[in-house]
Amino acid sequence: MKKESDRSVGSDRSGRSSGQRRLRPSGGYRELRSFQVATVIYDGTVSFCDRFVDQRSRTRDQMVQAARSGRQNIAEGSRAAATSSQTELRLVNVARASLDELLLDFEDFLRQRGKRQWKKDDPEAREVRAVGVRGDPTDRSDRTDPTDHRKEYSRWLDASDPAVVANAIICLIHQANYLLDQQIAGLEREFVQEGGYTEQLAAARLAERRRQLGDRSDQSDRTDRLDLTTPRSRT
Repeated sequence: MKKESDRSVGSDRSGRSSGQRRLRPSGGYRELRSFQVATVIYDGTVSFCDRFVDQRSRTRDQMVQAARSGRQNIAEGSRAAATSSQTELRLVNVARASLDELLLDFEDFLRQRGKRQWKKDDPEAREVRAVGVRGDPTDRSDRTDPTDHRKEYSRWLDASDPAVVANAIICLIHQANYLLDQQIAGLEREFVQEGGYTEQLAAARLAERRRQLGDRSDQSDRTDRLDLTTPRSRT
C-alpha cells in the first residue's frame, strides 16, 4: 500500500488552477482523509440529533454547528493555502477545536444517561477503527477513496441504540483529530522551512529578477563577441 509523505499529510493541495501552476497550490481537500472522516462525522451527527436529541434543545444546534465547523474549516483552510499559510494553519486548528467540542457533547450524552463509553481497546472501538485502516493496520497515512464513506460505517451510525451511534462517532472524532494533528504538524514544519506566502512571493520575484538580468547579460556578451569577430570593411 502506498504511503504518502509528511507533506501530503500536512496539506491537501492539488496545485491545479485553470491549467496554470500557482506559487502556493490550494484545494484538493475532498481527497483528504481528514475531510472525508469529518464529513462522515457531520452527517452522522445530524442524523443522531434528528433521532435522539430534543429539537428544542440548544445542545442539538451546538452539536450540529460544531460538526459542520470541523468539516468546513478543513475545506476553507485548504482554499486559503494559496495566499496565506498562517490562515490555513489557523483554520485547521479551528476544525480541530470544533471536533473537540463535539467530542465532549457526545461524551456528556453517554455519561448523563448512564451509558457505557467504549474504551480504546474495546472490541467495538477496534472494529470501527479497522474501517479507516483499509487493510494495513500499521498504515496511518492519509489516503484517498472515492466511495461513499458513510456507508462504510452504516452498521453503527444507523443502529437503533443511541449509545452505539454516539460511541461510533466518538471513535471517528478521535480518528479525525489524529489526522488533523498530523496535518497541523506538517503545516508548522512547512512554515518554518519554507516561510509564509509573502516570503515565498518575494523569493520568487528575486529569482525571476536574477533570471531576467542573466538573460540580458548573455545577450550583451553575444553582441560583444559578434563585434570582435566581424571584419571591418576597408574604405
